[in-house]
Amino acid sequence: MHKLESDNHAIVINPHRTPAGVHIRRFNAPVVNDVAGIMFGDRTATRQIVIRRINNDLQFISDTHRLYDAPPYPLIFWKGQDGYCVNIKQRDPVTGAEANQNVSSKDFYSRCLMIRRSRDNIILRFRELCQQFMVDMYVKKESERLRYLRHNQQKLLAEKYIHLRDAIANNADTAEIGNSVILPSSYIGSPRHMQEYI
Repeated sequence: MHKLESDNHAIVINPHRTPAGVHIRRFNAPVVNDVAGIMFGDRTATRQIVIRRINNDLQFISDTHRLYDAPPYPLIFWKGQDGYCVNIKQRDPVTGAEANQNVSSKDFYSRCLMIRRSRDNIILRFRELCQQFMVDMYVKKESERLRYLRHNQQKLLAEKYIHLRDAIANNADTAEIGNSVILPSSYIGSPRHMQEYI
């Protein structure tokens, strides 16, 4: 969001210099093949990209918009391709006719990362950028799933869960109950999912 006063500037990168006051191994090369994403704050809130237009207006692009994927990854989407959007319709593979259901973000990004014999997948050639893209899109997919669970508690019959009913029946502190979102056992990593394996 910083605006430079003029175009007469130079960016100098010293890759071997460690900033003063930070941990000595902070900028070391990774020693394992694992990649992780950390979600903090409200994990169901929409993530946004802020773009400053030529007329100095700010435009906010939410993570559910089809143009969200291109600005952070101009090398991957160099032709200006659209990314995932919530209203992409599924198609019948035989007839090509549109189906009633929408394509999920998981299916969309699985297709983007698919290895095909007939043509080269350019995304997989970007190494660390490909890993960053995969982690970012995974976090986007998980945020979408958590938003769905938060806004569809009535459909999921969350008020029927026994522990919540017991807490209300036993006059538990209502501040502790709050507006909690109950994750179903189908959500991997949720407390109910972990209880199934005990």
